[in-house]
Amino acid sequence: MATGLSTKLTGQIGEHLVTAELGRRGITATPFSGNVPEIDILAYANGRTGHIQVKAINKNSWQFDIRTFLDVVLVGKAQRVLGPNSKLKRNVICIFVAVGEELGSDKFYIFKQGWLQDYFKHRYKGRKPPKNVNSFHCTIWEKDMQRHLGKWQRVTRKFGVQTA
Repeated sequence: MATGLSTKLTGQIGEHLVTAELGRRGITATPFSGNVPEIDILAYANGRTGHIQVKAINKNSWQFDIRTFLDVVLVGKAQRVLGPNSKLKRNVICIFVAVGEELGSDKFYIFKQGWLQDYFKHRYKGRKPPKNVNSFHCTIWEKDMQRHLGKWQRVTRKFGVQTA
């Protein structure tokens, strides 16, 4: 089980790995290490500024509260999905990092936050959790992210950076 410290360190490592990779690609970036809500990295290139959301793991899945992505309410002893959470910024670039055992073995999954919302919309149809109806926990597994592996062009395109 992950401790608070190991979770913080994993997040810090992930943000710094992404910041370094952005620099390699000609994008100036600075991480906020959890100090700014909804903004993990602020990036700039070619007169374009934007923020990037980073989530890092050292296992094989990312964990969330489903209410980040969907409007879910309790109805009796069940949950009901009312629709997408309209407050979610769908165009924010997300970079999920699977932190490796050693330098160079990390994996980066790059997509827009709207894709993740759609993913959960199709998979979380509302449910009656077996133990706790009040649980809004949801998970995405690394195996479900493969189509986004290494898609750095999604970032370089946003910031107008030419790739080799």
